[in-house]
Amino acid sequence: MRVRLLGIVLSLVGLLVIGLGVPLALSMAQREQQRLFLDRLTDTSRYASLAQRPVLDSQPTALDDQLASYHNVYQIDTVVFSRDRTVVASSDPKGPPFQANDPEIAAHLDNALGGQHSEPAALLLPWDTEPLIIAEPVLTDGEVRGAVVTRSPTDGARNRVLFWWVIIMFGGVVALSMAVLVALPVVGWTLRPVRRLDSATSSLVAAVVSGQPVPPVDDGHGPAELRHLSRSFDQMAASVSDTLAAQRAFVADASHQLRNPLTALRLRLSNLEGHVDTEEAEHHAAAMAETDRLNQIVDDLLSMARAEGIGGELVPVDVVTTVSTRLTDWEAVADSRAVRLELSAPSRPVQAQAAPRSIEMMLDALLDNALKFTDEGSAIAVDVAEADSRVRISVRDHGPGLQPDELDRATDRFWRSPAHQNVTGSGLGLAITRRLVERAGGEVRLELPDDGEGGLRVIIELNSAG
Repeated sequence: MRVRLLGIVLSLVGLLVIGLGVPLALSMAQREQQRLFLDRLTDTSRYASLAQRPVLDSQPTALDDQLASYHNVYQIDTVVFSRDRTVVASSDPKGPPFQANDPEIAAHLDNALGGQHSEPAALLLPWDTEPLIIAEPVLTDGEVRGAVVTRSPTDGARNRVLFWWVIIMFGGVVALSMAVLVALPVVGWTLRPVRRLDSATSSLVAAVVSGQPVPPVDDGHGPAELRHLSRSFDQMAASVSDTLAAQRAFVADASHQLRNPLTALRLRLSNLEGHVDTEEAEHHAAAMAETDRLNQIVDDLLSMARAEGIGGELVPVDVVTTVSTRLTDWEAVADSRAVRLELSAPSRPVQAQAAPRSIEMMLDALLDNALKFTDEGSAIAVDVAEADSRVRISVRDHGPGLQPDELDRATDRFWRSPAHQNVTGSGLGLAITRRLVERAGGEVRLELPDDGEGGLRVIIELNSAG
């Protein structure tokens, strides 16, 4: 946009320079041409007056000395012709420099012998090397007796025209340079709010989602209209940030508040065990299961609220150490279900950019999911690898897996496969993982292993910090 604005300013200034410079340059050329023409016309008319007696009396020597002196001083060829086009006098004693039948002279001589005076020639241009020819009639008692023709070089006048044109061009270049010097700070001042808006817009989502304050855009600089737009943007960003913060606070507060009545309800239902009629025992067991499911949903909502609330700068995290520690903590749960946890990782540290404690939350969600669906006696494979400035963490189970058309929806909140409705859970585990990974600038993929052993592989890719 800066280049376009500068282009517009320079185009306008360029049109102004051309609009003023071209007429001025033509005016200077016309002035020099008029000046040269009048000067030569005056001299030619003077010699036409002096030539009256020599033409009538056939005394050519009467003007030879004056014409020769005139030629020596100004390098102007002058020839006096009689009415019958014979040479009466010449500025060159060796012979006339041109004859009456010369193409460049004939038309002018015809006009002069016809009693016409010379008219200004075409506009004098620096590249026009044609000499200036002026022919004036020699009149005696109003009758044309002959003509005086002068042929003048135009080098001096053309050089003066060229000099003025160079001055005008230099002035145009200076004007354009001054326009650039003035336009650069003006355009920068004008676009400063736009640049701040562009920067704030690109970082707004990340800042709001991560719970960080959005830096204000309006700094009091720039045109009034853009400052007003900046203030409106600041108000909108603050409103969005406050709304999302209130939403997170509501989810967290509601989850906390629900835990106490759910715990009390679970306790009361437990106390009823053994005091319920046989025919109502089935309903009592169903109520206990639903209470457990509600407790699981509340726990997952709290985990989601914590995931949404994780903010701050990304920091380097040793992925190998973190994964090893979490697998050690989950071994007791895995052993109780007769499931093996297998880790494949480099022996050296592998660091990734992530928010503090986020990788632990990702693994907890993925391992909890994998243990729900993995059959006894099988294994859960966890791999850590680094390549192309990315750190790859994969968790592969040997459960029933998903249908190919379900892979894209599996990370949606509260989504569960129709085939897994009998498995406890809330459908938030993969959604929590996706949110944490996106917060760190990574991505999550779900794959169906092609080794024929079934199951599901969840792949997390994070930016390397190495």
